[in-house]
Amino acid sequence: MTESLTFADSISINADPATVYRTVADVTRTGEWSPVCRECWWDDGDGPRLGAWFTGRNVTPDREWQTRSQVIVADEGRAFGWSVGPGRVNWTYSMQETEEGTRLTESWEFLPAGQEFFAEKYGARATEEIAARAESARTGIPETLAAIKQVIERP
Repeated sequence: MTESLTFADSISINADPATVYRTVADVTRTGEWSPVCRECWWDDGDGPRLGAWFTGRNVTPDREWQTRSQVIVADEGRAFGWSVGPGRVNWTYSMQETEEGTRLTESWEFLPAGQEFFAEKYGARATEEIAARAESARTGIPETLAAIKQVIERP
């Protein structure tokens, strides 16, 4: 487990990059578009800035759990991202201005440290659990992007 597992997808949104950034950087709204994360909250007094911490509550049919994340990129109008763990999984939204508005890309990177954590936590089932997380990213990211587009573009 020396290489990161990655997946990314993009969608066009009819809004300027600043609007898209403000939306995705407000982690308290994540439950509006994520198929797994039901809610997030900033540590007291924090917000979307480099180094900020927040907690997320995730729910699947099999289980419910919380994660701690730290913001690793907060470049207004360009990119917003965080590291779960931190150092286990990175999630990043990147914005690129287009003639139609913004091309929003969501990226997922399951870092070697995260895979090692799974190996310790799940033992013989680690490979299966890692594959399930990769599949969840492949199906969840397009679903998330479509939902963000709908949230931003709705009247």
